[in-house]
Amino acid sequence: MAEKMVIVCNGDTPASIMPSLIFATSGIALDYEVYYFFCPAGARWSLKGELEKLGTPKGLPNPVDLWDTLIESAERVTLCLLALENKGINAEDRRDERIVVEPLPPFLMEADGATMTFTF
Repeated sequence: MAEKMVIVCNGDTPASIMPSLIFATSGIALDYEVYYFFCPAGARWSLKGELEKLGTPKGLPNPVDLWDTLIESAERVTLCLLALENKGINAEDRRDERIVVEPLPPFLMEADGATMTFTF
């Protein structure tokens, strides 16, 4: 059984999304089961077109390429249900329908036993 790794994006700046995507995709490359969670503060990054606004930051990987790896290979990518009302988000605005919209407890139950947790 692979080790579980939890990544939490809790900020709406590039300083939050870029390291969270880099850590998540690095975990995937190491065969960890990656569980990724967007808190309301980081919810904008789960929406269509937001990662594209970053371009490719100097010296860093392309965020859209990182996203593609994440959504294809993570065990679970979740947008906190609280973000919908808190940030005025419609679930249809998610950049991918594979992003699960749910409250935190089901996510925590799925990620139970994680040996690593990173928050950005």
